[in-house]
Amino acid sequence: MSSTMMIGQYIPGRSVVHRLDPRTKISIIFLFVVIVFFANSVMSYTLLTLFSLGSAFATRIKVRYILKGLKPVWFLIIFTFLLHLFMTREGEVITTVLGWDLYREAVVQGATISLRFFLLIMVTSLLTLTTTPIEITDAIEQLLGPLKKVRFPVHELALMMSISLRFIPTLMQETEKISKAQASRGVDFRTGSFKDRVKAVIPLLVPLFVSAFKRAEELAMAMEARGYKGGEGRTKLRELKIGRVDYVISGVFLLVVIGLFVTRT
Repeated sequence: MSSTMMIGQYIPGRSVVHRLDPRTKISIIFLFVVIVFFANSVMSYTLLTLFSLGSAFATRIKVRYILKGLKPVWFLIIFTFLLHLFMTREGEVITTVLGWDLYREAVVQGATISLRFFLLIMVTSLLTLTTTPIEITDAIEQLLGPLKKVRFPVHELALMMSISLRFIPTLMQETEKISKAQASRGVDFRTGSFKDRVKAVIPLLVPLFVSAFKRAEELAMAMEARGYKGGEGRTKLRELKIGRVDYVISGVFLLVVIGLFVTRT
């Protein structure tokens, strides 16, 4: 398994997080994404960070693997911090770098936004690491079940979302394989002018799109061969059930939410 892309990969296990009902995990992650933007103090961010790291440790997946899987987004996190560092001109001047004044508010805003970005990516990635695509599909379908009354295609939407998540690491591996094959043929992706680099990407994109369409066609044929005709009348091999562990973890998360609002300034 490639560790260069964590999002979309599933790692089998028997940890507490693996055994949680997928509806519980999706609900907690959705609420976590919302409350992250309400944090505005050191204590509240510390609380969210401890919850995120605790969740990562609870999966029994090596933290080193999780951090390495975040490698594709480290550039965006660092770039976000540097952008705020040099663009925000508020507060008192801390120091001067190469003739450019760095302000205290710039450091605070850059660190805050970067930390939010990091926490969101890490926590949402834990969902696919500990939940199979089928479980994600069933959970989303049940959570959006009330929309069926207005004839909203809930099952089809849930299926598309789970397939998209599942194929992210596959396409990343395909991209890596094609880029290495093109590099062995003399294509240079790193040197030259910007125009030359853009031209060098074309031999990478064309076979990647061809491969993606081919995989989509094979998947459609496989689903048709197995008699797939949508969500109407389909039964579940494993019914989702809320257990005691789900209530305990939900209670812990509720305490985190309460603690966050208490520690807000």
